[in-house]
Amino acid sequence: MDRYVELRSFVLVAEKGSFAAASLVEGVTPVVMGRRLDALEHRLGVRLMHRSTRGLSLTDLGEQFLERARGLLREFDDIETSITAGRNTVRGHLVVSAPAAFGRRHVAPHAPAFRERFPDLKLSFNLTDSVVDLVREGYDMGIRIGEVTDPNYVAIKLFPNRRVVCGTPGYFERHGEPRTLEELAAHNCLAFNLQGGQQRGWTFLRDGKPIAIRVSGDLDCNDGELLFGWVKQGLGIGWRSTWEIQSELKRGELVTVLDEYAIPAYDIQAVYPQQRYLPAKVRVFIEYLKELYNRPGYWEGLVIQGALAVDTKTK
Repeated sequence: MDRYVELRSFVLVAEKGSFAAASLVEGVTPVVMGRRLDALEHRLGVRLMHRSTRGLSLTDLGEQFLERARGLLREFDDIETSITAGRNTVRGHLVVSAPAAFGRRHVAPHAPAFRERFPDLKLSFNLTDSVVDLVREGYDMGIRIGEVTDPNYVAIKLFPNRRVVCGTPGYFERHGEPRTLEELAAHNCLAFNLQGGQQRGWTFLRDGKPIAIRVSGDLDCNDGELLFGWVKQGLGIGWRSTWEIQSELKRGELVTVLDEYAIPAYDIQAVYPQQRYLPAKVRVFIEYLKELYNRPGYWEGLVIQGALAVDTKTK
């Protein structure tokens, strides 16, 4: 049996959670998918999956093998595409992870215009504020805001960004502006919370060193967009990214404070796993976003979505 088919079938079954769901993707019967997995396990001499009436689960060796199998399939597909279709052809399936609010406003809306240039490319997005494991969860790339320290990832800066404290002019007229980090304790700070209601602190730079400040307020949640809405209503102050507030700052609806303590580099970055061959689909999507984000007026809402032409030829 074709080893590539065995690998692909194993990955599909693991990702879909059942032989029935995986067989629909492959266009074969669940029995055929089961035989492929049997053949793979027999050839390797190990059990990759536990199978019972309650469902499927990966063994420890299966978890390890799944990560490697995904990498091999990605590399095989990229080599095949570059040889048989030419380096200027972009096709396949691009799977992207991005922060929820940022993805809704600045990634997914540009997908239709991007696909018009590459009709053979399928796009899938997962918008979540959780930091996902790109390799383990099967993503080609992700968008991250802030520092990327994992040595297994390559990070490409798309646009500079900072995190700043902001509020409405009306809020500061009523409560005054904080002049020091310690004065934040006297303000209604609308903070992102973790599971169980524990609030995250806000991080600043003082005397060249990062410092985390515990903040509190009468409203918090785990949805950044909802928090931002409360800030714009004047209910409190927030710690927001500059990408998010540019148009409000320009219109005078928000003002920033404590700018001298803001972390200077909290950049918007594209990340992808370290690999020998960078798939063309990843490369051109990164180029597309980078050029779009750097167009004058984009962050103030002056650039029409999709009105961008980029040179996607291999460089």
